[in-house]
Amino acid sequence: MSLFLDAFWRAAAYCLHPRVILLSLAPLVLMVALALGLGWLYWDVAVAGMRALLESWSLLSVLWAWLAAFGVGDVNSVLAPLIVLFAALPVLVIVCLIAVAVLMAPALVGLVAQRRFATLERLRGGSVFTGLLWSLGSTLLAVVALVLSLPLWLIPPLVLVLPPLIWGWLTYRVMAYDVLAEHASAAERREIFRRHRGWLLAIGVITGYMGAAPSLLWASGVVFAAAFVVLVPLAVWIYTLVLAFAALWFAHYGLAALEQLRAQAAAVPPAAPPPAQPLALEDVQPLPLPPI
Repeated sequence: MSLFLDAFWRAAAYCLHPRVILLSLAPLVLMVALALGLGWLYWDVAVAGMRALLESWSLLSVLWAWLAAFGVGDVNSVLAPLIVLFAALPVLVIVCLIAVAVLMAPALVGLVAQRRFATLERLRGGSVFTGLLWSLGSTLLAVVALVLSLPLWLIPPLVLVLPPLIWGWLTYRVMAYDVLAEHASAAERREIFRRHRGWLLAIGVITGYMGAAPSLLWASGVVFAAAFVVLVPLAVWIYTLVLAFAALWFAHYGLAALEQLRAQAAAVPPAAPPPAQPLALEDVQPLPLPPI
């Protein structure tokens, strides 16, 4: 717990570092370009298609008619953009996570290592290729879990639990590997994952819930259409900053855990050789007598 909280406060303090703030703006440019480009090309088509899909469901038509009897206006005009936004949101989160892992995570880990763990030996137990395969495999599993859990999002309590859990698991898998790839050996990385898996997953889940906060800005962008252009980049930047905070949290925790692991290994004295066993009488051979 002490290592967990110490890494949290250090990561929060590092987020105020000018270098971290500048690095957080680099993926923002990519995210804004991607969001605006996709919105320009497919927003009207996606909203129209979603509205047509909602109107084609007979069960929902009965619900809309019942709401209209109570004076509620056209629900589809508000619900269709919201569904499109919430459907596109996971894609943007995944792309943002990969962008942070590729562009920011190595720089942030290097910053933490330079300022706090300058004497920590780098054993380079993970290569760029294996790290890419690890990230792509974890992302694929997260997407599969996301698609399979989409029907459960209609249940109000689960929509507040499942997405942060999936993002938290994905963040834990990607960030923890990237943090330890440069400094830890493969055996050390597996040992840290075994000893600290619960705390590393907790970091991922907490940052996953923190990453769910910008969705309020996306929803308010539909209500306040005049501020939509401002709210969307702001939400994307908050996502990026949260993921940068997650990278710093994992960096402080993972490198401190590696330092403790090596200190414990160095403190263990080498095993003493087993004591010599006394010879039994039957094992003693008489010396040969010299010839007379």
